[in-house]
Amino acid sequence: MRLLIAEDELDLAEVLTAFFEKNNFCADAVNNGLTAYEYASSGEYDAIILDVMLPGMNGIAILQKLRENNIKTPIMMLTAKAQKDDRIAGFDAGADDYLPKPFEPDELLCRVRAMLRRSEEYRPLVLTFGDISLNSGTGVIECGKKSLHLSGREFQVMELFMRSPKIVFSADRIMERIWGFDSDAEINVVWVHISNLRKKLKSIDSRVSIRANRGLGYLLEVKE
Repeated sequence: MRLLIAEDELDLAEVLTAFFEKNNFCADAVNNGLTAYEYASSGEYDAIILDVMLPGMNGIAILQKLRENNIKTPIMMLTAKAQKDDRIAGFDAGADDYLPKPFEPDELLCRVRAMLRRSEEYRPLVLTFGDISLNSGTGVIECGKKSLHLSGREFQVMELFMRSPKIVFSADRIMERIWGFDSDAEINVVWVHISNLRKKLKSIDSRVSIRANRGLGYLLEVKE
């Protein structure tokens, strides 16, 4: 999925771009309203994250012009303005969702995915390996007639394995890819999530397992 991030805070734009790319989006970032409108008008994006306070042209004006020109791309308003009147103005202009700063990246990711699910043109990617499938839109893992919902981090770890099932991932690499370089979390959080995923795979009677490769890390395999 291709995502446009229009955010004038350069550090935040950089962090969001890296975060969404880590979660398998192709993300472009722009820092002013005129460029944002030009990019968004191309119709090449599956979703747009649009800050209200942009130089050159504010987010509400961009949104209004896009909707007037029949650009139907789902748009999330992301802004420090959290007052009711500001939210109403955003929705009246055609926003699909509204998230005030400060926010948790995981919540933004979930909201963007939910916004995409509501879009008529969105088709969530379904990853398969062995006897399981993982729906990237719902976070549901299935084996035969059994299914269950994974938590946000569980989904991200499982998605990482299922996209590269023959690759060994060290705990440090999983930590870096899922929690990020600057996370305050301890490395044991990786072990806990892998343990939880193993239990959930067993609960749906899957032959797929996460095997520990001593001294190297973990990989996904199908038990014979």
